[in-house]
Amino acid sequence: MRTVKSKVFSPSIRIIVLMIVTTGVAYPFLVTAIGQTALPYQSNGSQVVLDGKVVGSELITQNDNSAKFFQPRNDSGSGVDPDITPDMALSQIPTISNATGIPSNALKTLVELDIERNKDANGLLFAPDYVRVLNLNMELVKQYPEVYQVNSTNGGP
Repeated sequence: MRTVKSKVFSPSIRIIVLMIVTTGVAYPFLVTAIGQTALPYQSNGSQVVLDGKVVGSELITQNDNSAKFFQPRNDSGSGVDPDITPDMALSQIPTISNATGIPSNALKTLVELDIERNKDANGLLFAPDYVRVLNLNMELVKQYPEVYQVNSTNGGP
């Protein structure tokens, strides 16, 4: 009786163990190795670095409730879109200007510059105008370091 059970269940158990090893260990390891080799920047989350520190990702927005920074749109489907419309960016300028003392026309210029950079990055083909929130906030920190003192209590963009 024992031999009949072992003949029936032994191949099944071997196949289950083989599939667990193949799909649970070998395949994920292989895909990770290929991704890290072929596309290391994308595989690591498209991290954005400012002054040697990772401050965010190009793919997911960072929500900072400070009035000193441009804010992402939270009414989107996922709430993590890294881009906003030019109109939304322009509507935030008075708030940021009041909070930082940066002239409104300087902020408008930064928004327009970001729009143009995004057009260039997309090859000017069929891409709607958009503003990349993280890039815009990083540019504010770079151009106005006295306003955006980065320390351990308030973080960064």
